[in-house]
Amino acid sequence: MLWKKRSNGQATLKDLTEMDEIINRDAGVRQFVLEEMEGKDNLNDNNDTQNMLQQPTVSHQSITDKIKAFFNRLFNIMAANHKLTSANL
Repeated sequence: MLWKKRSNGQATLKDLTEMDEIINRDAGVRQFVLEEMEGKDNLNDNNDTQNMLQQPTVSHQSITDKIKAFFNRLFNIMAANHKLTSANL
């Protein structure tokens, strides 16, 4: 049950602590966990290889898009600085 919660990302700190105690206490469980982790690492290695083989997509911006993006960033920076100075007063 704890293993499923952890895999789904729903485990609490208490669950993880309990799982850690069980893994450290029982050598059979520890071996199982190590084998599971090794299997997942191998799957991730295959996915990483496939991701590296894919061609990156290149997006070209027109000059007007670049100018527009520049002014948007400039505006956002000015707005953030204004909020910071207003908050410090």
